[in-house]
Amino acid sequence: MADFNQILTPGNVDEGMINVVVEIPAGSSHKIEWNRDLAVMQLDRVEPAIFAKPTNYGFIPQTLDEDGDELDVLIVTDEPLPTGIFLEAKIIGVMKFEDDGEVDDKVVVVPSDDRNTGNRIQSLDDIPQLVKQLEHHFNHYKDLKKPGSTVVKGWGDIDEAKKITHEAIARWNNR
Repeated sequence: MADFNQILTPGNVDEGMINVVVEIPAGSSHKIEWNRDLAVMQLDRVEPAIFAKPTNYGFIPQTLDEDGDELDVLIVTDEPLPTGIFLEAKIIGVMKFEDDGEVDDKVVVVPSDDRNTGNRIQSLDDIPQLVKQLEHHFNHYKDLKKPGSTVVKGWGDIDEAKKITHEAIARWNNR
């Protein structure tokens, strides 16, 4: 496997098109994470099945969020995507999130070319039910181990997501 942070750029953030690496397929209860030091995907833990991810989960290469990891991404597709692939994705918003008091925002994207949906998803307004599911999931997925340690602080539009992504790129470049 290649080191995604060496071979991929974040993409064209100003145009709303970014590169995203898939860590966890939608529906999986496996917490798979990119291990930056070893440049491999690693199974961190297995979560209870009731907390399976409602969307695919990944990261933007060459970014750092305030928690010290690459900037997280929630990838909305009709079918699960396999771990370790990358795609060009279109930004549709951002979930403002805190985990144990640390900022851990998640940019929400769709594939840049989704002929199955006719590219109908343009913003979070197009997926109101999924937004509710994501909010519930991320507010509760650690309830069995650390209740109340995660909180969705709100949602941001495409411009807010681009701003957060640019800040994460700057953190990566200044590390």
